[in-house]
Amino acid sequence: MVVASPTQIHGEKLLAIELPVIDLSGERSMVSNLIVKACEEYGFFKVKNHGVPHDIIAKMENESFNFFAKTFDEKQKAGLANSFGYGCKNIGFNGDTGEVEYLLFNTNPLSIAERSKTISNDPTEFRLNHYPPMPILCKNKDSSSPCNHNKVGFGEHSDPQILTILRSNDVGGLQISLNDGAWVPVTPDPTAFCVNVGDLLQAMTNGRFVSVRHKALTNSYKSRMSMAYFAAPPLNARIAVPPEMVTPIKPALYRPFSWAEFKKAAFALRLGDSRLGLFMMEVDEQVA
Repeated sequence: MVVASPTQIHGEKLLAIELPVIDLSGERSMVSNLIVKACEEYGFFKVKNHGVPHDIIAKMENESFNFFAKTFDEKQKAGLANSFGYGCKNIGFNGDTGEVEYLLFNTNPLSIAERSKTISNDPTEFRLNHYPPMPILCKNKDSSSPCNHNKVGFGEHSDPQILTILRSNDVGGLQISLNDGAWVPVTPDPTAFCVNVGDLLQAMTNGRFVSVRHKALTNSYKSRMSMAYFAAPPLNARIAVPPEMVTPIKPALYRPFSWAEFKKAAFALRLGDSRLGLFMMEVDEQVA
């Protein structure tokens, strides 16, 4: 569950632009080129005609709502989230305020099947992340009312992994940041998946692909729920820029590091802090 921070955002620049929507049923080389272009310009795009049946998506959403409607004690049966399971943490505008409630699964099918038995009487039911209904923060339910805007639910951040695949319901709130600091609201589309570049992919492409900074604003009178898949390598994987992406004009921006090293650094920082900055090459290292 996302609970709004009392902090309101003033003076931020919002742009109403059309973000890339890529039809995966198109010709393969054309789709690949569109994905590369979107990753370079925005670090973000939507995909449609992805082949995931609507009934499966709908069932995932319904089961997620059902899980987060349970009592706290019932939700704790899913386990503690220091590994995989149920948890909540403080987050927000500066990375330290607000709250998010979540359910975290390993993507290993056997692990999912075993975990589902602890949170449901039906072993075939499967649950993913869910943001349950927001408390009504304003008596005026008109979404244009000032008190229904700019309440931060999940603060500005980038994802540390390689990439994220996100599916949300029909309630808006997600925004992505452009290079000039302007924010672009993402139009909700429950039939599409959002894909965004993470920190590791930015490092692996020597900065060619952009790890997009994003945030989620709360809605005072409607529930927003999202399901996210975070793609990451094994902990001992070495993250390095391929030699063919390093030239005299474009020297290596980041030193090699392991995923475990990067995760450790990420957990030591606030949500909104830049993690990749810790792994930037010094100027003399780039020249060498």
